[in-house]
Amino acid sequence: MKNIIYAFGFLITLILLTSFGYQKKKINCPLTVEVSGLRNSKGVVQFALYHTRDAFPDEDYKKYYRKRTAKIVDGFSTVTFENLPSGKYAVNILHDEDENGRIKKGMVLPKEGVGFSNYKSIGIFNKPDFSKAGIVLRLDTTVQVEVIYM
Repeated sequence: MKNIIYAFGFLITLILLTSFGYQKKKINCPLTVEVSGLRNSKGVVQFALYHTRDAFPDEDYKKYYRKRTAKIVDGFSTVTFENLPSGKYAVNILHDEDENGRIKKGMVLPKEGVGFSNYKSIGIFNKPDFSKAGIVLRLDTTVQVEVIYM
């Protein structure tokens, strides 16, 4: 008899949740990104935010979820992305010294500083990847991104 009561209670709960369109609530959070160690105050820092694996890394800055730029003061720059749904994100920054919105390259390597969340260096065997660069956002979060000059 006890099992029947538990099963009936479970069934009623399931029906109620389904009928009211129960969904896991996404919380909107801010994500602050800080960059220090910029070699000069020329140009701006471009901050690109990604939320899907197939968009990151994005050398041409066309597949981003949100993008912002900020001035450089004393080798430091910061932005805050407001009202982001909770989830996984990755950050890519560019010290855009010529303010053209693109990475200036030499033969192969960038001449301007770049950086990725959770990366201190990049190379042939350490290419940026969404799973490694990913930040799980559930609350108000601040991340530091290292600027890398080649």
